[in-house]
Amino acid sequence: MKSLVGILVVCVLSILIYRFYLVKSLPQDSGATPAQTIDVVGVKNDLLAMAQAERTYQAEHASYASMDQLVSSGALTMAKAGRAGYSYEVQASDSSFQVTARCSNTAQACTSYAIDPSMEVKSLP
Repeated sequence: MKSLVGILVVCVLSILIYRFYLVKSLPQDSGATPAQTIDVVGVKNDLLAMAQAERTYQAEHASYASMDQLVSSGALTMAKAGRAGYSYEVQASDSSFQVTARCSNTAQACTSYAIDPSMEVKSLP
């Protein structure tokens, strides 16, 4: 009988831990569909890849480059200049760069993103 009570106590504690710690750590529903969430993750990964390509190009040429220069130099291999309602734009100078993913989908609300040499993807207003 004691072992049955012990198992019940462990089960109740496990459920409470799951409920209060794990469920709260899950992302809150932002109203986005799973496909939209996947597209946003893809856009953020593309931005990180482009920023890494900028770093590679800068190490080899001592300046940052436009999107065309990144592709022609081989630092960036992208098949498309956008993804699922987003278009990419690179603004580069000798000392800095900013890669922007602009949301061009007017049918639904979406957020534009940017990355700079800090390698942090930021939401744009």
